[in-house]
Amino acid sequence: MQIYLVGGAVRDRLLGRPVRERDWVVVGAEPGELIARGFTPVGREFPVFLHPETHEEYALARLERKIAPGYRGFTTQFSPEVTLEEDLRRRDLTINAIAESESGAIIDPYGGRRDLASRLLRHVSEAFVEDPVRILRVARFAARFAPLGFTVADETLTLMKRMVSSGEANALVPERVWQETARALAEPRPEVFFQVLRGCGALAVVFPELDALFGVPQPERWHPEVDTGVHALLALRYAADAGASTAVRFAALVHDLGKALTAPQRWPSHHGHEEAGVPLIAALAARLRVPNECLELAVLCARHHTSVHRALELKPATLLKLLETTDAFRRPERFGELLLACEADARGRKGLEREPYPQAEYLRRAHAAAAAAALTEDERRGLEGPAIGARLREKRLAAVTALTAAARS
Repeated sequence: MQIYLVGGAVRDRLLGRPVRERDWVVVGAEPGELIARGFTPVGREFPVFLHPETHEEYALARLERKIAPGYRGFTTQFSPEVTLEEDLRRRDLTINAIAESESGAIIDPYGGRRDLASRLLRHVSEAFVEDPVRILRVARFAARFAPLGFTVADETLTLMKRMVSSGEANALVPERVWQETARALAEPRPEVFFQVLRGCGALAVVFPELDALFGVPQPERWHPEVDTGVHALLALRYAADAGASTAVRFAALVHDLGKALTAPQRWPSHHGHEEAGVPLIAALAARLRVPNECLELAVLCARHHTSVHRALELKPATLLKLLETTDAFRRPERFGELLLACEADARGRKGLEREPYPQAEYLRRAHAAAAAAALTEDERRGLEGPAIGARLREKRLAAVTALTAAARS
């Protein structure tokens, strides 16, 4: 029995990055040998075991053979005769196909260290084309390692394009698409994930609503980048740089989906795109099983981002209605996330990344003033039901009116 550290732990250590989890491959062993040593079997499709003390995963070396379309269309073969090199060969990228022995020796049969030095994401073998999830994984690794200068190797991008044209990408299941997307959204450069998908043609397959934005122009006065798809990725980039949550990043990405429905003869104007985008967001979220917190914030951002941008111009009554419609009083944390998503929209424009966005602070102050307006016992006396709500709204309106008057004086 020989045990090797494999995959991301070896890769990240060679890159000088923190190692968050470690995976091991066991060569020359039968399942019973690991069980006899106290390992707990947990693998359903192939033998994976948890170490009795560290609870790290140990997998028996295995081979995979494609038998059907999609990422589940594999049969797995494991035996003591499967070599380390054979196990590494089935992996996606060369930088993930490096192993380290118990003595600390590096085993690198497919040039992973070379590609780490060259900052390239390159496939290990032609077997790459057999698993469509690898398209998403490559794009996600590109988003993770973009700050280090990594790019996708030309020959790997060519394989990804072939997978899309052959229809292999159509076999991706919605849950797995969102799983990889959510992880990509959390990466330092999440917009690169979508750029890579677009570069190989997969964006039109898994995110057709987003792909449709590219080539749709906007007024250059407000959007120096012009292209709506480019703007969506710039907004996402700003949200990521701001350390925003996954929900905010998703909302920034999809807030303008409605612009894809504008008739070309109306370009570059997009009147009504806010509400037009809501059904597209809902359809995307339903298809990919997007979590409710992401869907709800994205819908709020699509519907209200224009009003938030115009906050300094709004009349007090309209400002209060915006707070009510966005449920700011019951869900103030989500309202704060809405403001950050709108700021990402405003600053996700070429050359305008550092422009001030006073609307966010203005709306925070308006919300605080209105939320602080409570009814006294005397004011509640004699009121019931809706009358209490109406009186409270009067006080909130008065508070917002005072704030707007002071701000404009």
